[in-house]
Order: sequence, then structure tokens, then C-alpha cells
Amino acid sequence: MFKGFVVSVLSLRLRAPSLTPKKLKQHLDQFVVGQERAKKVLSVAVYNHYQRIQEAQRLEDEEEALLQQRLRREALHGHPVQDEYPGHQPAIPLHAPPSSLGTSPLVDSSPLTLEKANVLLLGPSGVGKTLMAKTLARVLEVPFSMSDCTPFTQAGYIGEDAEICVQRLLAAANYDVAAAERGIICLDEIDKISTAKVSHGKDVGGEGVQQALLKIIEGTTLQIQAKNEKSSSGRSPNTAASKYPTNSPLSGGTMPPTSSSGSGSTSTSSPSKAETYNVRTDNILFIFAGAFVGLQKLILSRVSRSSIGFGAPIRSSSIPSSSSSPSSSKPDDDHIIHFKPNTSESALFEKHIPYFTPSSSPSDSSSPTTKELNPLDLVQPTDLQSYGLIPELIGRIPVTAALSALSEDALVRVLTEPRNSIIKQYTQLFALSGIELAFTKPALREIAKSALGMGTGARGLRTCCERLLTETMFEAPGSSI
Repeated sequence: MFKGFVVSVLSLRLRAPSLTPKKLKQHLDQFVVGQERAKKVLSVAVYNHYQRIQEAQRLEDEEEALLQQRLRREALHGHPVQDEYPGHQPAIPLHAPPSSLGTSPLVDSSPLTLEKANVLLLGPSGVGKTLMAKTLARVLEVPFSMSDCTPFTQAGYIGEDAEICVQRLLAAANYDVAAAERGIICLDEIDKISTAKVSHGKDVGGEGVQQALLKIIEGTTLQIQAKNEKSSSGRSPNTAASKYPTNSPLSGGTMPPTSSSGSGSTSTSSPSKAETYNVRTDNILFIFAGAFVGLQKLILSRVSRSSIGFGAPIRSSSIPSSSSSPSSSKPDDDHIIHFKPNTSESALFEKHIPYFTPSSSPSDSSSPTTKELNPLDLVQPTDLQSYGLIPELIGRIPVTAALSALSEDALVRVLTEPRNSIIKQYTQLFALSGIELAFTKPALREIAKSALGMGTGARGLRTCCERLLTETMFEAPGSSI
């Protein structure tokens, strides 16, 4: 559908007229329900990122064309004596030497540099943070890797180094360095490496990891070694372990099966043991995702302190207390603030929204009686710093987008609307056995209500469907149904 991006060994081409942020968002709408602003932010960030890659590639092509043109001109106007004696230099300069009298200003002829803008996605679990990143990477046909920040530790300690995310991206690109340098890396659970106060020693799993990510995010050259599995070195090539590919990033990613010979030698296309790749991270887009549990309280505390007289109403009327009964407060209300428009409370929240929002006319009859606001929309760098992220890391992630918890109506839409919705998956699964499966609207509503009570977002829908259909999937195949 989108052929604007073509990744090759040498370059990545973009046909700008055929791909726009609106088209990227329309594609995300087919897989992700709601989260309108987050989809817009991510679409614009990805589009601008690959626009700058196209511009950098164009400048390289122009420089190469000028170099070839200069070489052809020198070959055309070359002197016969210079061709016969390649080391000969002209004794008389063709141009007068520059005068050293006076001071001339320094001139920088380097082209304009377009810096990349990494993205931070905030929101509870199961709302589509990683799904949006995967969907965009798939439609753009670029290498994509997902890494969990939880096992990351500072270099030299037990755990995974931060550089493993680039190694996984290189493995996903089949060790094509040019393609990997234009890929997307999604670092999930970024909130789990927040700075922690330790009684003794260093915080190797929090601030140490953030320090290690600084240069990788901003742009550096990493030396990635592609090593074969340690267990395969002492086994015979005729064993089953050497005949099947492996997805381990330490063993070269997805490798084709090895071919065994009678002499015991193997021949594979995987990289050798000592092969090293130099990968630049300047053009790699980093997308960070995290739930940031408890960040809402920090944001609301800052907002209430900045306005005299409005602290108590915000905390009492907008934030449900933990002692409220389940019937009076839904689980998703913990992340959403409801308030009436054109009130002092509304003006307070809208004052702190850090992005542009179109204002509605007070006389507009179609305006809702109550408005909803995600406290994470009001996030500022100071809030992230109070949560535990260091300022150097926050400054390298200029774009933030908050995702809201899914309501019961949104979960019903998740069941039916996306292209790969759960209902369509189960319908197809039963159709393979010659069984027609249908759901009524009240049944969908009950599934969404049950999943909402689990507190795991859209992931709870599959749990409910499995519990509901397990007995049917056991009895129905091969029966007379």
C-alpha cells in the first residue's frame, strides 16, 4: 500500500508525494483504536525522520556526482606530458596564491544539518504503545527491533549491556549495516531504569543504564561482533542444533540451516566468529515506551501548586479516591480526569497543556457536557526528572505523547474494528475446522467489561476469549456442529 520507502543495500529512497503523515495515521487507524494524538505525533516523527534521511542521501549523491564530474573534466583536459608522467606536477601555478594580508572571516561550507527527534510514549499497559511502533516499521519496510530495558545494566556488570539493542537491530536487518543504520529501535519499559537510591555502591541498573544510552541515542559508532552460539562449538555438525536457524542476536540473528558434509566441515552464510560491524546510530530512530506508574500524581501535584485556590478541588473532584466503591469508579478513571468545559477547573488544565488544541466556541451546541483529560498529557521534563530520569536523557527525547487507558467502549471496538482483531482471529480459527462462529453485541459488551476489570488493557480481551471458548474449541472440531 505504501511504496514510498524502499530499503536497499546502498540507500533508502523516499517518494514524498506518495507518503504523508496523514497516510501513516490512516494506516495506524486500521490497527490501533483511539489514541488520536499519539498516532499523529508518531506519524509526524517517523515521517520527518525519514525525510532527513532522504535529504542526507541526496547530499551524498550530489557530492558523488560533483566528484565524478571533476574527475571527468580533469581526464578530458589533461596534458599529454602529465599522462605520460603521472607524478609530474606543473611548475607554474595556474592561479595566483591567496594574499596573506589582512584577516578574512572563516567560512563554513557544510550543509544544514537536520537533527533527529526521538519519541517517548507514555501510558498504561495494553493501550497500543509497542503496537504502533511495530505497525509503522512493518509498513515502512525498515528493520525494527524491540528491547526491554529491565535487564539492562551498566557495562561490566551482570546483565545485558545497552548496546544489545543495536545488535538486535543489526540481526533483524540480516547484518546489512546500511539498512540497520536507518532502522527503528523501540526500548520498552524505559521507566524501569529510573534512578533509584541505593544504600551502598552504584546504581548500575538505573542511572548507569541511562548514562550508557546517552551516546547511543545521540549518535555514535558502535562495534558489533557477530558471534556464533557457544554451545554449537563443541557439537558435531550432524546434530540437530546445527541444522536449524536461531534467532539469538548473539549468534547472528536469523540464520539459514547449515549444510553438513562427510568431512565434518560446515558452510553457512552467517558471519564468522571474529567478524565485526561498525554501526552508526546517528540515523536510527529511538522510540521509548513506558507505563510510568505514579507519574500522574507528580503532574497533578505540580499543576495544583502552580495555581492558588485550585489545589483542593482538583484532588477531590477529579481524582477518585482509593476507598471509592467499584460501582462508583471504573478502573480506567484512575488515569482520566473528567471536568466540565468553560469552568475555572477547565481553564486550569487547558493552561498547562503543552501542545496546541483547537478551541471550541462556547455557543457550539455539539460540544460535550463533560471533557476528559489524561494527566500524562500535561507532562513536562521536570516531571520526568522528578520520576527518576536524568536531564541528559530527557533532553535527547524531545517528543512525548501520552496514551490513555482504554474504556469499555474502546475495548468493544478493539474486539471488532482492527484488521487483525481478536474476533476475526477466532472466527478464522473456527472456520479452519468448518465451524461458523458469531458473537452477539451483548456478548462483546460482557467480554469488554470482564477485560476492563483485569486492568491489563487490550491484553485482557484474549484472556477472556480463551476462558470463554476453550471448551468450545475442544468439543467442536470433528463434531456434527
